[in-house]
Amino acid sequence: MAIPLPRPLHALTAAELEAAARDRRWPKWQTMALLHSLKLPVLNACLVQPGDSAGTVRTAAQILAAATGAETLMIRSDGGVEKKQYYRGGNTFPIKEIGPRAAELLDDGRAVILAEPTNRFTNRLTVLVRMDRPGPGRPGALTLEALGPGYDVADLTRGHIPPQVTAHLHDVDFACYQPPRWHEWKITGDQCPGGEDVRRIRRLERLASQTLTDGGHLNGETGAEHAEHWLRQRGYLHLFGPQPTREALARRARQLFEDAFFLARSQPNRNWHCLATALSVFEEPRTVYWDLVDGERKYAATAPAAARHKERAV
Repeated sequence: MAIPLPRPLHALTAAELEAAARDRRWPKWQTMALLHSLKLPVLNACLVQPGDSAGTVRTAAQILAAATGAETLMIRSDGGVEKKQYYRGGNTFPIKEIGPRAAELLDDGRAVILAEPTNRFTNRLTVLVRMDRPGPGRPGALTLEALGPGYDVADLTRGHIPPQVTAHLHDVDFACYQPPRWHEWKITGDQCPGGEDVRRIRRLERLASQTLTDGGHLNGETGAEHAEHWLRQRGYLHLFGPQPTREALARRARQLFEDAFFLARSQPNRNWHCLATALSVFEEPRTVYWDLVDGERKYAATAPAAARHKERAV
């Protein structure tokens, strides 16, 4: 029997998206399918699972590259319920490098998500969207945390970089739609003296030690000054220019509320207490949602899929 070819997310039928959105083995892929089925913007991508051959990886890369017209692809990985430490993906690589890099993750029992590339150095706006509620049928809260030009989602989710601007709504009923009035938003900016300089240095240090090193752009040069030189040399000056984050977030606050309410109503776990997603506004301009995370299902002491895979290998 012929092995089915990998298919890009944007080519899946409604029934296939619904099935993927119910499959909890690979949460990132699950929520990408859910977001796309809800007509929210997500990157086009292909899923490669542990046990798939090197040929399957190459085929998936070729199919996705042809579908998107890309010469590079992003690598993300999906490991089921995560450990606190796992592969920090999101970098893009030439097609010829995809196979060897994906093989290491597949051998470790992780699925690989190949996605169309983005330029994480030229983002206009990054927003972390958090929905909290004490229980079903009870009012909760919506929090938006934002960073401006030159930052990316990882800075907020795991970069220990505080947001420049935070917007908060109290008493949100996620079961009954009620659009907020403007005066109900509490919008605050980071007032720490020298905060922007500290934030920028942390961003540069993370780029140097992780992003640019993983991508082969820096060879052991992990200081912030090396990342700054690399960015300036290529004309990526967004991080060093004006940061009109408050205005940019205010313009999108209403739409982000609409999307958050929609996602909360569509969440398969009806007993959720904390949900989070992230939005990137690219330079094109183009917006993309990344994942929808259920806080109670994000981490565990062991990633079951990886453990089972290693056990079978032994």
